[in-house]
Amino acid sequence: MKQILLLLLFSISVFSQKTTQPFDSNTLGESREITIGLPPSYEKNPNKRYPILILLDGDYLFDPFYGALNYGAYWDDLPETIIVGITQNKKDERTEDSNYDAVDGTPSEKGARFFEFIGGELLPYLEKKYRIAPFRIIAGHDTTAGYLNFFLYKDAPLFNAYISLSPELAPNMENHIPEKLSNTKQPIFYYQSTGDGDVKKLQEPIKSLDQNMKSVTNPLLNYKFDNFKGASHYSLVLYSIPNALYQFFDSYKPISSTEYTEKIAVLQAGYVDYLTHKYDVMSKNLGLKIPIRINDFKAIEAAILKNKAYPELDKLSDIAKKNYPKSMLADYELGLMHEKMGDVKKAAKSYQTASQLEEIGNLTKDMMYQKYDDMKSLTPKK
Repeated sequence: MKQILLLLLFSISVFSQKTTQPFDSNTLGESREITIGLPPSYEKNPNKRYPILILLDGDYLFDPFYGALNYGAYWDDLPETIIVGITQNKKDERTEDSNYDAVDGTPSEKGARFFEFIGGELLPYLEKKYRIAPFRIIAGHDTTAGYLNFFLYKDAPLFNAYISLSPELAPNMENHIPEKLSNTKQPIFYYQSTGDGDVKKLQEPIKSLDQNMKSVTNPLLNYKFDNFKGASHYSLVLYSIPNALYQFFDSYKPISSTEYTEKIAVLQAGYVDYLTHKYDVMSKNLGLKIPIRINDFKAIEAAILKNKAYPELDKLSDIAKKNYPKSMLADYELGLMHEKMGDVKKAAKSYQTASQLEEIGNLTKDMMYQKYDDMKSLTPKK
């Protein structure tokens, strides 16, 4: 098993694209180093768009996020994501980058310029150069984790999702963030974490923010807080990353055996509606539009067969035709409906049509020929 995991991680690193480059900023009046990680499929899928993750403290947060995202994407649990890390620790740039006014608690001096650098220079550059979906994430640790919350102060927040790892909060931030999120008009994902071994002076404001966040009733807020037992200020980062990513991308995950058993198979009707709603939610929440997975088709098909809701196979066929118009999937589902409803003549015709189209998943031409022969053998003789 260890050898398999090592091979997997090696394969991920080989096929992903990671480059480090200087970025000349007029706003900051200096050149900053950024590291960009492109997904393995980026060059092979010229029409595909990807979520983007901006990493503050990118020099040490890049690799753990990069590994977690690529690992999750390998199993299709997480979407492939463009990652951009900003180097901030060569000369302790993070301190001045995160500067704020001690009185009003808003970015000041270089902190204000760094804010404009991200929103006015870096993101426009990245979105012009790369194919980016309309789902932006920002993450940081302690000082930079506190700083990233300033983006929530805008009426139209620049980012859709925020990962705040053991944040050092600016004055009154534990009250100001919940106030802003109570009135947000766009979906916001927010994750923060600490640990019982975290820096003591950080823990009280973090827990206060958590309490205030729990009072927010805005349905557009998706919030999660973790307080890890036995975790230090540094180790909590590794605990947090997968929890945050799987929180944000929960609607992306394919249908699991648990979801099938507990949510789909128990339905009395509406199996195809469940499937289309699942992908509509993904599109709405994450700005991602992907073809319905073949395994998700098969899960819905299995639920329909289990509950003998055979007419729904007609709707499933329509969805298959839209998603995979050149494949045999749509005609197979239609043939299966006619077969189960006892119309072997129509079933044979559908399977014959399917046999002339592209194979997909575990559906093959030989399988369609066999299904056709089976139906013909059941057709009444004239």
